[in-house]
This record gives sequence, structure tokens and C-alpha cells, in this order.
Amino acid sequence: MKPITALALTFVSLLLATPAMAQFQRPDDAVKYRKAALSVMGTHFSRVGAMATGRAPFDAKAVADNMAVVETLSKLPWDAFGPGTDKGDTRALPAVWTEQAKFKAASEKMQGEVVKLNAAAKTGNLDAIKTAFGATAASCKACHDDFRKD
Repeated sequence: MKPITALALTFVSLLLATPAMAQFQRPDDAVKYRKAALSVMGTHFSRVGAMATGRAPFDAKAVADNMAVVETLSKLPWDAFGPGTDKGDTRALPAVWTEQAKFKAASEKMQGEVVKLNAAAKTGNLDAIKTAFGATAASCKACHDDFRKD
């Protein structure tokens, strides 16, 4: 990844994190925030996935750069699932709010798997990345299966 791109991604991450530090003014602000964080995280995770599954040429530096972004973003969207954010333009299922402990456990599992994948990415070892990617993708899928509308 070019230095300017990495700098821009860091800046975007900081901008995304700023609203989470303050209380959201309106529920739809929280929905927009979490959707943006999850979208950017998904984009970077997909880039890693393409390399881990052989759909794109492996580039150890690109994997490490993308996973650094994913790890940062994996911490952001959860505060934006507060009261009143179950309405409007959201794909979140009611279970997010009715099964909060399960939802929190799923988000923490995903974050833990992301940390492991980021550590594997830093080694540059494709086999370690593939293994960690599979576990991380499974944790993402499990949460989507239980808490997201298709």
C-alpha cells in the first residue's frame, strides 16, 4: 500500500472513531456510523480474503496493511448498536437488542479472531494467514447468520 493511501486510511479511521467518543445525537447517526465502519472493514477484509483464497496474487505487505485497518475498525461499530438504533435503514435483526449478551459475545469473538489474523499477517506466512482468515471469516459469518438480515 502506498504511504499516502495508508495515511488516508488512518485519517478516515480517526474520523470514524471521533463520533463514537461522543454520544450520538440521533439514532440514525449511530446507524450511519456503524454501517460505514462495517463497510470499510469489510472492504479491507475482502482484500485479504482474495489473497488468502488465491483469487488475487499474494502480497504480504498488502495483507499486513489491510489487516491493520481491519483490526482498528473491528473496535468501532459496537457502541452504535444502542437503544433506538433498531429502526430505519438497518439490516440488524431484533436479536441484536433482545439477545445482547449473545451479540456482545459474537462481536468479541470476531475481534479476537481479527487480532489473531492481524498477528498472522505480520508474519507474512501465507499458510498462517489462510488458517487465521478461515477462523475470522467463520466468526463474521456466525454473527451475520444470527444478527443480520440478508
